Amino acid sequence: METNRISAERVLAQAGGVSGLVYSSLPVVAFVIASSVAGLVAAIAVAVGTAALVLLWRLARRESAQPAVSGFFGVAVCALIAYLVGQSKGYFLLGIWMSLLWGVVFAVSVLIRRPLVGYLWSWASRRDLSWRGVPRAVYAFDIATLGWTLVFAARFIVQRLLYDADKTGWLGVARIGMGWPLTALAALATYAAIKAAQRAMRAPMEVADNPTAGVTGLDTDGVAD
Repeated sequence: METNRISAERVLAQAGGVSGLVYSSLPVVAFVIASSVAGLVAAIAVAVGTAALVLLWRLARRESAQPAVSGFFGVAVCALIAYLVGQSKGYFLLGIWMSLLWGVVFAVSVLIRRPLVGYLWSWASRRDLSWRGVPRAVYAFDIATLGWTLVFAARFIVQRLLYDADKTGWLGVARIGMGWPLTALAALATYAAIKAAQRAMRAPMEVADNPTAGVTGLDTDGVAD
């Protein structure tokens, strides 16, 4: 149980923690508001400035540097794309196409029976790939991986439609609304899958430790009555 708790904390820390989910929304909100009030160039400046302030704030608080730095550069890349496209909606292009990419990657991993969630769990918990030899564990990770596939597919479809309709404001709403809430739902499904996989992996070991378990007609010494 302690190992599971530590690995969960490690994954959350890599993502920047709960506060990271809030911080990642601030540049998006700032960009959309500034775009509607002052135009593209001002929106880019405000978004990058907000991301820089978030970065400095997190570094000053001695929080994990990796998500803070990657978040800043992510905003900078999105802003650059918007500038190159010449439209505010271009800010969301990277996220839209990354959702499609990850959706395809997760879906393909299920099709070839190499569910990505299982491999990510092995990495996060520093475990081997012994679950690959347990069909029920593979099935549980298949289900969790499909859940993430649906999340990425939903993000791509909805945001692509809004992009084509030139709904920059609604793109911002969709980015936030389909961000951490859907991530939380998929994470719950992943947690349930991990627990199911762990039970499936323990079952053969329990039988091996107690070979007479479940065998009728034998007494406690393994001798037929």
